Formats: sequence, structure tokens, C-alpha cells
Amino acid sequence: MAVVMANWCSLAFGGAGARRWIGAAVTALLVLAEPAGARAETPPDIVVTIKPIHSLAASVMAGVGSPRLLIDGAGSPHTYAMKPSDAKALNSARLVIRVAPSLETFLNNTLKSLPKSARVLTLEGVPGLVLHPVRTGGNFEDDGHGHGHGHGDGHGKKAAKGAKAPVDGHLWLDPRNASRMATAIAEALAEIDSTRADRYRANAAALNASLTALDRELEAAAKPLAGRSFIVFHDAYQYAEARYGLAASGSITVSPEVQPSAKRLQALRRTIGRLGATCVFAEPQFPPKLLDTVVEGTKARRGTLDPLGAAIPAGPDHYPALMRALMRDLSACLGSG
Repeated sequence: MAVVMANWCSLAFGGAGARRWIGAAVTALLVLAEPAGARAETPPDIVVTIKPIHSLAASVMAGVGSPRLLIDGAGSPHTYAMKPSDAKALNSARLVIRVAPSLETFLNNTLKSLPKSARVLTLEGVPGLVLHPVRTGGNFEDDGHGHGHGHGDGHGKKAAKGAKAPVDGHLWLDPRNASRMATAIAEALAEIDSTRADRYRANAAALNASLTALDRELEAAAKPLAGRSFIVFHDAYQYAEARYGLAASGSITVSPEVQPSAKRLQALRRTIGRLGATCVFAEPQFPPKLLDTVVEGTKARRGTLDPLGAAIPAGPDHYPALMRALMRDLSACLGSG
């Protein structure tokens, strides 16, 4: 009925004002079509670890409720320390959404003690994701003290011979992954809150359509940057690089918890000179002092990239704003001069 009414109004009235009226009317009809129990029932308590994933969950829950975000502001999942209020929220949650055990390591022990009523959705295990192993080789491999580049349990360790390489946990920086994760979030919500299953799935479908358009937009913006070498603060951008043909040549730190050695910084300067790296990027979550050492004596410009969107408000609009800001910051440094 909502679709029929929307089509009739579009033909009858047309224009931006009519489209706004139609959108409000369709939303109202969807709400009225929900079972009375669904409207009266309190939304389930959902806890999400980081802003980009919280944004996806908030979009899927639109019109129902809002998920709780654990790491807000400039916090990083690599270094986060939980507060008592976080533990309380986790213990009362029906669904906890995280990216991967190797990313939010602060949660690994806590999740083992959650009540049986809580479900944990680990997005790394969602079928169909594009996954990349932790990157090794050249300046992505070693800091001169045998520290392999990894996250969580992989920090400071190389995979044993024959062992499966750990997965790079920054999955959300490919919008195709974000789309599949949004669908998985909708299905998890539908399982714990079946009376609103149709709402969650409809929201996820609308979100996925917008993510497809966002992906095309970012792909076009990245084309002028192809092949321009740069250095990142830590190796968080592999998914965006692979998706859009970008060319990071190394990272300042092996991991955010490991101070790079003088030998590693010297190797990075040589890499900048050899490859003609255009930019060296800091991150707002970590002190930028090391950039002075890395760019000394080189022609590389400085920039800032943020894989989490620290300055972008949390909520449904966060994810597209994050991805656009990432591409804009890359273009501002790589595309100048």
C-alpha cells in the first residue's frame, strides 16, 4: 500500500516538496503497519565498538532505536581501556557488535563472561567479505627488532610457518564490506527482535543502495591519485587502497602500541626518497611528533588521515562522511603540487 501511495503522489504532485511529503507518509504507513507489540516493546540494547560500525548499525535501526557506542571521540580500538559504564552496558546488551578479535583486543576477555542472553556478532566472520591478510614485506614487515606488522595477537609476531596469516581488521574501509556487514547486522537484529525484522531488513536494503552510490563516487575521486606513493602512520588503509588503486609504500609504526626504532625511521626516509613518496600522513588518535623525523630531509608533504572519523559526529551519517573525508584528505595532499 505504501508503494502504491508513493507512486500516486509522485505522479500527482511531483517536485521536491512532494517527495518530502511522500517520504514522511511512507514512513508513517510503515510504522502503522507494524504490529502493535513491536511499537510498544522497548528496543533491544545494542552495543557497538567503533564509530564506523556504529553508523551502519544506527542506519539499520532507524525508526526503532539507537545503538550504544563504546569508543567515541579520538579513542582507538588499539589502545582503548574500558570504563565501568562500558562493562555495565555490555552486561545488559542483547547484541554486541565488534569487528574482529584482533582489532578490539580489550574486549576479548570481557566477552567470555557476558550473560548467555547476549549475542556477539563478529563482523570478520560475515560471509562474502573482501578480506586482506596483515601486510608484510618491505617497510610493512619489520622495524629492525623482529617485530612483524600485525594487530592484537599478531602484534610483534610473524605467523608461524604454514600458519594462516592474521586478517587485517580495518574491514570497513571498503564500502562493499560495509554493505555486507549492514546486511549481517540486520539479520542479527531480526533474530533477537523478530517483530521488527521487516523494518531492519528494509533499512539495510536502503543503506546498501546508498553505499553502492558512495562506492562509485569514491572510485571516481580516487582515479587521479592512482600510483602516487605515500606513507601512513599505521597500516590501517589496505582495504581502501586495494579498492581504489591507491599506493601506500609503508607505515611509520609497526603497530600503534610499538614505538618505531631509529632503524625503521631511517628505512622509511630511504623509501620516501627512492619512490618519491608524495605525502606522509599522521592520525589524530596518536601523537604526530614522529612525522618530523620521517619527513626530515625529504620533499614529502604532510597530511592527516583518520580511519575512524574522530571529529565526525557518531550516527547514521558518520560512515559516508568518514569515507568522503578520507578521500578528500588523500586528494588534498596527494593531488596538490
